[in-house]
Amino acid sequence: MKFTITRTTFIKTLNDVSRAISTKTTIPILTGLKLVLSDTGLVLTGSDADISIESRIDANSETNDLQIESTGSIVLPARFFTDIVKRLPEKTMTLEVQDNFQTVISSGASEFKINGLDANNYPHLPEIASDNPLIVSAAVLRQLISQTVIAVSNQETRPILTGVHLQIEAGQLTAVATDSHRLAQRTLELPNAEDANYDVIIPGKSLIELGRTLTDDIDQVEIRFADNQVLFLAGQTAFYSRLLEGNYPDTSRLIPTSSTTTVEFEAPALLAAIQRASLLSHESQNNVVRLNLDTAAQTATIYGNSPDVGNVEEVLTCSNLTGDALEISFNPDYMKDALQGFGQTTITVAFTAPLRPFTLVPTEDQAHFIQLITPVRTY
Repeated sequence: MKFTITRTTFIKTLNDVSRAISTKTTIPILTGLKLVLSDTGLVLTGSDADISIESRIDANSETNDLQIESTGSIVLPARFFTDIVKRLPEKTMTLEVQDNFQTVISSGASEFKINGLDANNYPHLPEIASDNPLIVSAAVLRQLISQTVIAVSNQETRPILTGVHLQIEAGQLTAVATDSHRLAQRTLELPNAEDANYDVIIPGKSLIELGRTLTDDIDQVEIRFADNQVLFLAGQTAFYSRLLEGNYPDTSRLIPTSSTTTVEFEAPALLAAIQRASLLSHESQNNVVRLNLDTAAQTATIYGNSPDVGNVEEVLTCSNLTGDALEISFNPDYMKDALQGFGQTTITVAFTAPLRPFTLVPTEDQAHFIQLITPVRTY
């Protein structure tokens, strides 16, 4: 096996695939990077058994400048190999596999020899075929991921909550995540998938890594499901993830259907105010900020306090403040995460009681995106 390639092209693909490689895996060969060279191109594969990423460099693409001398395959130690490739001196590099899987990496006057492993011992990725795959805009999928993974749990005591619950039926995809303190729900219309019916739970860690691979040059993503796997096809990259087993809790009953107090804010302005208030709240043990809504005076005031440092008070710019007066306390970090998902838009915040969860929705499109936060009891 021997090939020469432009180093920048190779490093970009190497970085994508390396997201799936872990040094903590119990299967030693998975700490390595698999390379398979055929007449049509070079395929790089990385996996930690939960996530697998396979990316292809096409031999026919002029920008790749992939020159193939002989085909073959090898598994190389990912960490050492990556460090070597990134520090080579020239714009191009040559890789050659010799006897006993010894691999020579050369660039200009620099030459490294490292020991590889037989690629036949690397676990095979599942074949996931689909007659009617789901096609989703890459930009929309990336946004959906960023808006929902913030609410997944990082506590392994309830493994099912470390994933995002995806339901696809009647031409609609609904993604829900909750850690029991907050909830994020996003809905997409899939008019070309009215016959599709899926109910799966994808690990939040998998979706975070998927979001990082969905670069701006990718237009669409094809999604395929198998018994315990999901496959995302994006450009020249195939992203596999295992699915979580079990039943996700019914979250629909957690979302209030009525409210006693509502108010509208510009999301960026509210986010900035929360960030200022949390400067002091982070110095206190309970990390809480307080919001006071005075419907008679039509004012919204936020308070942050640290007994050791001091306090902050800020009157917020708001509109359409209606209903009962209310004072409520919450974790500012949950609020910041939620607000970042709304971008440059106006949101409606709806409350039912000081100790009941409240919701945030975009004012213009309340049906497709909702964030829910549980307040903090301060007495």
